[in-house]
Amino acid sequence: MSASQAVGRPIEILLVEDSLVSARITMGALKNGNVQHRITWLSDGIDALDFMYQRGRFARAPRPDLILLDLGLPRKDGREILTEIKADESLREIPVVVLTGSTDYDDYLASEQLHVEGYMTKPVDLEKFLHLVRELKDYWHAGVILPLLD
Repeated sequence: MSASQAVGRPIEILLVEDSLVSARITMGALKNGNVQHRITWLSDGIDALDFMYQRGRFARAPRPDLILLDLGLPRKDGREILTEIKADESLREIPVVVLTGSTDYDDYLASEQLHVEGYMTKPVDLEKFLHLVRELKDYWHAGVILPLLD
């Protein structure tokens, strides 16, 4: 099957970010970067975990292919969410990119020890961010090539 005969579905992105400005910048970068995606934006940690575990009002939520995670979140901190994701066998394989305003080196080290796919400090360099997402998208698409229907 050649590349012209195959198509991948849009990448499912979960953006967990409590800042409207940062969320808009991230969503705009993805849109302008020609990344085929569907994005869900949640602004607090408990909703994010409910979404990932498909609990409550998120019972029919799609499984994210990529999580963009802020560390400083209301109700449940992003550091706790990251630890929980990486400790859970059903979630740990989902790539996580930390997008944070924190310049604390300990946050960076803790994220690296949990094997995140990327760590970017806000304001995020949009070119580097899009390059990283494209690399993850290429990796992700390698596993979900679907034949075109006639």
